[in-house]
Amino acid sequence: MACACQHGHVSDALDLLVHLLDLEPIEVNIFRGVQPGDERQRVFGGQVAAQALMAAGRTVEHGRVHSLHSYFLRPGDPSIPILYEVDRIRDGRSFTTRRVVAIQHGRPIFNLSTSFHDDEPGFEHQLSMPEAPDPESLPTITERLGPWREELGEWLDRPRPIDQRHIGELPWLHHEPRAPYQRLWIRADGKLPDDPLLHACVVTYASDLSLFDTILNPHEVRWTDPAFMGASLDHCMWFHRHFRADEWLLFDSDSPVAAGARGIARGFLFDRSGRLVVSMVQEGLARLRTGQAP
Repeated sequence: MACACQHGHVSDALDLLVHLLDLEPIEVNIFRGVQPGDERQRVFGGQVAAQALMAAGRTVEHGRVHSLHSYFLRPGDPSIPILYEVDRIRDGRSFTTRRVVAIQHGRPIFNLSTSFHDDEPGFEHQLSMPEAPDPESLPTITERLGPWREELGEWLDRPRPIDQRHIGELPWLHHEPRAPYQRLWIRADGKLPDDPLLHACVVTYASDLSLFDTILNPHEVRWTDPAFMGASLDHCMWFHRHFRADEWLLFDSDSPVAAGARGIARGFLFDRSGRLVVSMVQEGLARLRTGQAP
């Protein structure tokens, strides 16, 4: 895989993400993924999902990814590499199916099933793209969080591979309940190579950055509240049309339900021409610790 820095201006953080996705083949159908090296309590879910998709794609000879279905089984250890074992379930004439298990310390931490499909014509319809201000008119996260610089410290200036421009309030700053909706523009922070699999993996990584926040919007709780425990449980995506992850995509999401300590969030990605290019659904654990209130 080509380094992102060879394809025009790119942030160091995006170049690192491309490096993380450049898995090392260590045996037939077995790949090793490195870690970013920063201080985390557990591996970011979007990273392991993107690396697993890359592992699957490295074993596919034709077609583009059109869907993935995954489960987060255990927290990942950010201090050691992750092994990805690929099972070649089916190689058909137009569809190819793979199953990937991510392993650390001899145990599975993540499970992915994904399917690839050769391009072919067919029926077309879609939901209309919602209205939104141009992304260039919206401030960056760093600019939005400027007033809290002293409180946030080093985290505020940390390089990010995905440029996110939120429409309306930032989801982490409010305490008052609000509607279970969220809308923002996203794109990779720099120019990527033309590999469609890489663009799908980068969007998979980005899809786990903000989708869960929609579940929390109607509730007086934040990630930093000691009474709250949240984690992604499963994640599903459908890739409808060709797109580029380094061009602006409108990320429109909602949360239709939360019950039984779990919540559902749905997301839709539209390109600037209004085409719906990716759909997704995530279920998350949203638990209040026993005996505590948010």
